[in-house]
Amino acid sequence: MLSPIRPDSLGCGEFRADYGLRYAYLAGGMYKGIASKEMVVALGRAGLMGYLGTGGLTLQEVEAAICDIKAGLATGGAYGMNLLAGIENSELEANLIDLYLKHNVRNVEASGYMSISKNLVRWRLKGVRPGANERIEPARRTLAKVSRPEVAEAFMQPAPGHLVKQLLDEGRINPEEAEWGRRIPMADDICVEADSGGHTDQGVACVLLPAMLILRDATMARYGYDKRIRVGAAGGIGTPHAAAAAFVIGADFLLTGSINQCTVEARTSAAVKDILQDINVQDTAYAPAGDMFELGSQVQVVKRGLLFPSRATRLHQLYLAHNSIEEIDLKTQVQIQDRYFRQSFQEVWNETREYYCRVSPGKLPGIENSSKKKMAAIFKWYFGKSTQSALSGVEDEKLNYQIHCGPALGAFNQWVKGTKFEHWGQRNVASIGMMLMEEAAVLLTHRVRQIEGCA
Repeated sequence: MLSPIRPDSLGCGEFRADYGLRYAYLAGGMYKGIASKEMVVALGRAGLMGYLGTGGLTLQEVEAAICDIKAGLATGGAYGMNLLAGIENSELEANLIDLYLKHNVRNVEASGYMSISKNLVRWRLKGVRPGANERIEPARRTLAKVSRPEVAEAFMQPAPGHLVKQLLDEGRINPEEAEWGRRIPMADDICVEADSGGHTDQGVACVLLPAMLILRDATMARYGYDKRIRVGAAGGIGTPHAAAAAFVIGADFLLTGSINQCTVEARTSAAVKDILQDINVQDTAYAPAGDMFELGSQVQVVKRGLLFPSRATRLHQLYLAHNSIEEIDLKTQVQIQDRYFRQSFQEVWNETREYYCRVSPGKLPGIENSSKKKMAAIFKWYFGKSTQSALSGVEDEKLNYQIHCGPALGAFNQWVKGTKFEHWGQRNVASIGMMLMEEAAVLLTHRVRQIEGCA
């Protein structure tokens, strides 16, 4: 009879060794610090690893969290930091990288990138050098979270030559780093993100993952890197069944998200966790993304008992159909102000204008001189408010909560129904991660025995 499959044998052994992990299991960064320092420390102490959710945090908040995490893991344990693409704020991206270099952060989760930035190249090449057996070793590890093959391909290739030259000319890297950088890919690990909570391309895991594995093999054959690029799976992983399926397809590691938002360590309100622990797989919907409102990008959110998805969609439809708020019929204007915003358009604009004066004063003239842009800015205020209301648990704003979540949590809730983990107060991020991996190993053992005719 087949020996039981062990959870510490699932995935790639080299991946576990490089990161110093017990299991090939990661927890991804969730914005506004929902993936909290407490979450990262708990995972690190258990032999797993999490990435701090830095999106929406100030540099001071990120630095304080890094110091607390390092203190919490002083006796050992891996940790990482999220790095969001600087689509609208490349200065923030550069400042985060400076902060990570200052504190000797070793692991970064690069999210939201559509192409390789100069800041990202600087992070990747700084400190690269020959290691054992003359293998080129980066000083730090980069995991790229991607959902499109062309983005994955960019991260599997060496740094773009023109960006390397710019950094060399600026003195940000030295000639040796530029030369050695040609022999390593932009990422050590590619995390294939299927349909997930938050920003999503609605990809199907069993289609995306094999395509990325084939692309990885072709890229390795082309460049002959010293070290194999690992490919992992994210999106839709909330049960042992989903985890086992990913490993059977060929995932080198797993990365979870939605299930971690409904744990003791998650930095969101108890009101949100009360909602999350009761959702099922059909209780999420797609809505416009506030940070990419004009482009029509979508996020996946909870819809059960909430009006945010329909209201956000309505605001985007109005934006597409009109060139100014004044063009919208009076009845709709009143409805938005009374029910959605619970403030007048002028009051919202005053807050919005104050925000831009403080954060991005250079953008303000362009917004004020365009009625379309001003309308978008006012509508986007609703997205920020709905997020903050959920994080703070504002009771009288419950209908407007914006809660990023995928159906994986609904599946998890069904799996743990009737157990101590049914209530979120009993869900510790490390415990559910270990349980997921251990049960996946049991499930795989049983399935293989069935196939072999032993069970």
